[in-house]
Amino acid sequence: MKTKFSSCCLNGIAEGCRHCVKGRKLVLFISGKCSRKCWYCSLSEKRKDKDIIWANEREITNTDELINEVQESHADSAGITGGDPLLFIERTLKFAKTLKSKFGKEFHIHIYLPTKLVNSNNLRKLSKYIDEVRFHPEFILNREKIKEDVEKIRLANQFWKINNIGIELPMIPNKKSEILNFIKIVREEVGFINLNEFEISETNFQAVLKKYKLNRDTYTIKDSDKSGIWLLNQLKKQKVKNKVHFCTANLKNNYQYKNRLKLHKILPFGRKTSEGTVTYLAVYPKNLRKAVREIRSIGKCFPDTKNKRIILSEKTAEKIIKERLYKIARVEEHPTYDSTVMDFCIIN
Repeated sequence: MKTKFSSCCLNGIAEGCRHCVKGRKLVLFISGKCSRKCWYCSLSEKRKDKDIIWANEREITNTDELINEVQESHADSAGITGGDPLLFIERTLKFAKTLKSKFGKEFHIHIYLPTKLVNSNNLRKLSKYIDEVRFHPEFILNREKIKEDVEKIRLANQFWKINNIGIELPMIPNKKSEILNFIKIVREEVGFINLNEFEISETNFQAVLKKYKLNRDTYTIKDSDKSGIWLLNQLKKQKVKNKVHFCTANLKNNYQYKNRLKLHKILPFGRKTSEGTVTYLAVYPKNLRKAVREIRSIGKCFPDTKNKRIILSEKTAEKIIKERLYKIARVEEHPTYDSTVMDFCIIN
């Protein structure tokens, strides 16, 4: 049942997950607004309840910016999430249509949908562009919603083949029996079941720590992994045909994200590391234009106007050090749009 990317599965994994673990999935965050208030929601402060669109780490406002991010991250697929994409159905359709029009029908798109706003009309519209639908049931918040959840998930069979329909749930330890019972009820309506290791965040930690303890890593919940394995074993005994995947935090951090970093476009004169980060030799002058002219007179460089710096070739850096023209920094950062800095030091 163990996979080569630190997770566990039964009968394989969904097509969308195959792209994801390779780092090929762009994450299109359609909005932080949601139709539900899940106490366990782990969205960050900068996204939760805010009507902002993100393509990976890039805040975007239009389809051109979305296309740029797809190209820079070398994505061959996308996952649309939120918030609740159904709160912004026309926006969701616009961006999904753009991806299919620009990159072709083979560009795989999956979507995460809380069941609250699901209806035939919305699903019919989405089915024109969405390859795979993943429902987030409401029964975890309210046991009385089980029948309604199942009826709404069943609607998807009118528009997608069963292998492209699934449910996605956080693996909350003391909810494992309820989750198992729900799977028994809904398993004929879906092709796959995804269980995510339960994680803490800046927005849910107060609610979570009232009921649960943390593992030593300080961000995953104790016994979530054991509960996921227990559930897989129970389903194996029942010989279910569904694909069941327990997705760990380790998979997300050390495979999904790291592989995406490795694929991402980098700026000139950068060097990729084995971890997917990139190192640059750069100067951060007060007058960028003047410095560019001076440095270009002695060697090769790249003006990075977004980060207000000049990236240097190694030979150019050696000349600058020799002539004592500028202070040079060695910077290690993520190659993503936000350029998260991991290490920064002055070398001369």
